[in-house]
Amino acid sequence: MIECTNYVQQKLGANGLIKTFMFEMTAKTHSIKVNAVILAGGSGARLWPLSRKQTPKQFLCLTGTESMLTETVNRIVPFCDKNEVIVVSSSQHTTGEAYQLLQSYQVIAEPVGRNTAPAIALAAAYLQQQNPEIDPVMLILPADHIIQDVPAFHQVLQQAINAAAQDYLVTFGILPTHPETGFGYIKAMTANSSALPENTFAVECFAEKPNLKTAESYLAQGGYYWNSGMFVWKASVILAAIKKYLPELDQVLSTIVAEIQQGLSFQDAVNQCFATMPNISIDYGVLEKIVSEQNKLLVIPCDIQWNDVGSWDAVHEISEKDNANNVTQGNVLALDCKNSLLKSHHRLVAAVGVEDICLVETQDAILLSKRGDTQRVKEIVDELQKRNIQETQLHLTVSRPWGSYTILENQAGFKIKRIVVNAGASLSLQSHQHRSEHWVVVSGTATVTCNDKTIIVTKNQSTYIPVGEKHRLENRGKIPVHLIEVQVGEYVEEDDIERFDDVYHR
Repeated sequence: MIECTNYVQQKLGANGLIKTFMFEMTAKTHSIKVNAVILAGGSGARLWPLSRKQTPKQFLCLTGTESMLTETVNRIVPFCDKNEVIVVSSSQHTTGEAYQLLQSYQVIAEPVGRNTAPAIALAAAYLQQQNPEIDPVMLILPADHIIQDVPAFHQVLQQAINAAAQDYLVTFGILPTHPETGFGYIKAMTANSSALPENTFAVECFAEKPNLKTAESYLAQGGYYWNSGMFVWKASVILAAIKKYLPELDQVLSTIVAEIQQGLSFQDAVNQCFATMPNISIDYGVLEKIVSEQNKLLVIPCDIQWNDVGSWDAVHEISEKDNANNVTQGNVLALDCKNSLLKSHHRLVAAVGVEDICLVETQDAILLSKRGDTQRVKEIVDELQKRNIQETQLHLTVSRPWGSYTILENQAGFKIKRIVVNAGASLSLQSHQHRSEHWVVVSGTATVTCNDKTIIVTKNQSTYIPVGEKHRLENRGKIPVHLIEVQVGEYVEEDDIERFDDVYHR
């Protein structure tokens, strides 16, 4: 924790009171082992069309130059090193577009989505399996939140770590700024708080997302806070609570541990058993029930300029605006527009005289909505998924562990792609049952294996892969290979791949 002290002194140098307070708090907890658990399995449907199933918002750069996941990790580095960060994400992200981002961390991959309780239970069990002699404090943080007042966040985080070290379960309540209907609420019990750790209150109850009238009453009464979904507790304490209040989850967890003791890796054991986990949040499954244990669950009220970026309205709220309250990002020309979000990623977006709208352009989709209605974007995504529309899954340009591909044309009977293979990278040894492939190299040097034959294909040269033949594309050079691929066949979708060998273990 020495790094934390140095960081806070440099960051808050002008504020002597906070600096001294943080130094004292850090000095008390220097021996506490801290691990961060970043929850990165969400779908981010309300930020479509930028957020897609295989590249949800936590892997995107929404406000700066770093992904939301990277920004989340950077915020807590003073409390634990990056090698002490565990990311719980979907298995489709570990081999898809988020692959490069996730390589920096320990990753637990969920084969299917099962909400926050199973994810947190897995992370706690993983930490205990790593070192049974240590009972670390876990910082549970969603990967897709924005916190603009980082010094204030560090202050309340240190308070939470101190409380968790005393076997409390701690959550953070965000001071509400308006009667929000899109968040759950936490009510703090103000009586008898003097015996509790500093700046903490016992939780009286949780409240579901309210209607507007109810939300207004919460603000008028006081003592109600937005539920941030961030938590701090010891691994042993949360596992004991799960065993008591979610025995069906604990039973699956015990099976996973037993499989590990029989020689399976942690991830292989998760892959075998995870689908039988209950689909339930930690709030509903454990925390709402543990409220009855007096002063066990604590809330720390905080004002940290927090935003869960749950809609395009939220993006407008946190982004820099012009004099007419517009947020314009990308190749945008706005004349006489007001109170709008206009975001372009590829084409020129020109707007004249519009007011209170959100327009988001990507290479293959455009969203247009009234401001105030962007929570309903999830309804659009749900409807598109019912119709099996590909634009909810992937962008036209798709990152892969070996590079990327861009779909240039997709018609009945054929598909044309631009493929980039990074230096030293290799696609899997694979075959296709329904399509042939023609490759034309436009830059770099490709090594192509087709059945038992391996050839070198250079710029302006091409090769042909017949239906059903095993083949592999490699870049053994030091610069990227760019090529055009033409697929021809009755079926040209991405699931027509049979892999025989893959360095990325897909």
